[in-house]
Amino acid sequence: MILDALSGLFRSWVSEVATLAWLALALVAAIVEVSIPHFGFAFVSAGAVAAAIAAYLGAPIVAQIGIFVVVLVVSLVGLRSRLVGYLGGRGVPSRTQPLIGRPGIVTHDIDAIVGAGRVNVGGEDWAARSAEPIASGVKVRVVAADGIVLEVTRE
Repeated sequence: MILDALSGLFRSWVSEVATLAWLALALVAAIVEVSIPHFGFAFVSAGAVAAAIAAYLGAPIVAQIGIFVVVLVVSLVGLRSRLVGYLGGRGVPSRTQPLIGRPGIVTHDIDAIVGAGRVNVGGEDWAARSAEPIASGVKVRVVAADGIVLEVTRE
């Protein structure tokens, strides 16, 4: 009788310690995620919370670890790429994208063979190339951009 009571207390104590340990891991992972955001430790935290719930309900340690791994992997595979795409934003805006469609003037002859030349678009000097040779002083229109090189055509 006393042995049964002690066994029950020990199981209860182990369950509480395991629950607190999983919650501590979840807290540490959440702190790391907030400190160094890269959408990795948030999933560790989610798995640890799921394992803490299993520990609270009295699941054995093997089941707790299994639940932790399953929730971690499923959430990582299923959600990480979507969240990074959704929360990551569009990245660094292009300086040349707003110039497409705008007029400009050739300041240094554009050689179609070499693919080198300069244009002034919106008061700024840009490297330019064209499929045809274009002389200085000719009005052009920006049709595309390849990095910081504008692709232009005669107007």
